Amino acid sequence: MKKVLAGAALAIASFAAPAFAWEGQVVACYDKVWVPATYTYSKKLIMAAHTEWEYKHGQMIKVHYPAVYKEMKHLSKAGHYVARKAACKS
Repeated sequence: MKKVLAGAALAIASFAAPAFAWEGQVVACYDKVWVPATYTYSKKLIMAAHTEWEYKHGQMIKVHYPAVYKEMKHLSKAGHYVARKAACKS
């Protein structure tokens, strides 16, 4: 009976020993950080600049109208997560 108990104790100790041997040290800690998407912009001419003569209050008035552009947004790189080095919390 003593030999069986001693053998069982030895077997339990041998299974538990590797678990203690594999505990390592913390080398570095990282946080998961979201990097937003980046975009490029282009513009398209909708109406060219021009001047016009208008009649107002009994006068001829020269009026300048600036160019009109439409700005278009193009996705260059989608948003993603990165691992950023941080201070360890525990």
